Amino acid sequence: MAHISVAEKYAGISSLLAHYTDSAKPLMLLAETLLRGESTLTQGERELIASYVSTRNECVYCASSHGAAAKHSPGMNAEIVSAVQCDYQNAEISDKLKTLLTIAGQVQISGKAVTPDAVANARAAGATDREIHDAVLIAAAFCMYNRYVDGLGTWEPGNPEVYDQMGIVLAEKGYIRER
Repeated sequence: MAHISVAEKYAGISSLLAHYTDSAKPLMLLAETLLRGESTLTQGERELIASYVSTRNECVYCASSHGAAAKHSPGMNAEIVSAVQCDYQNAEISDKLKTLLTIAGQVQISGKAVTPDAVANARAAGATDREIHDAVLIAAAFCMYNRYVDGLGTWEPGNPEVYDQMGIVLAEKGYIRER
C-alpha cells in the first residue's frame, strides 16, 4: 500500500500520475523528451540507460518497465536488456554505449562522481557532447523518478508479463497519451 492516497488500481508511477494530474504532464513530457525525443541515441539505447540506472537504484518498477520498453525497441532484445542490467561491460552493445552507461552509473552515485576520464573515454568511443549530455540527464531524471516511485511506496506487479505489456505500449506509443 502506498504511503499516500493514490489511484490504487495502477502500479508504480502510473498510480501517482493518475492521482496527481498536475505533476503528471511535466513528468511525462520530460520522459517523452528524454526517451523518445530528438537524439542520435536510439530509443532503445535511451531506455537501456533508464533501466540500468533504475536497476542500480533498486527500483523494480522502473527497471522492469523501461527494460521492457528497451526490449521492444528496434534493434534490442531481452538478452541485451538482461546483460546490461547485470553486467553491461560484457553485454553485446557498442563501446560507445558502454562508456555512456559508465557515466550514467557515476551520475547514479552523485553528479560529482562523473570523472573526466569517463567523459574522455566516451568521446574516444565516438560519443558526442549531446550524447554525453543525454546520458547524464536521463540518469539524473531516473534517479528522481525512482525515488518518486519508491519513496511513496507504490506497488509493483510481480508478473513479468505485466511489464512486457507496458514495454510494448511505451515502445510503440510513448509517454504522452490520455490516461
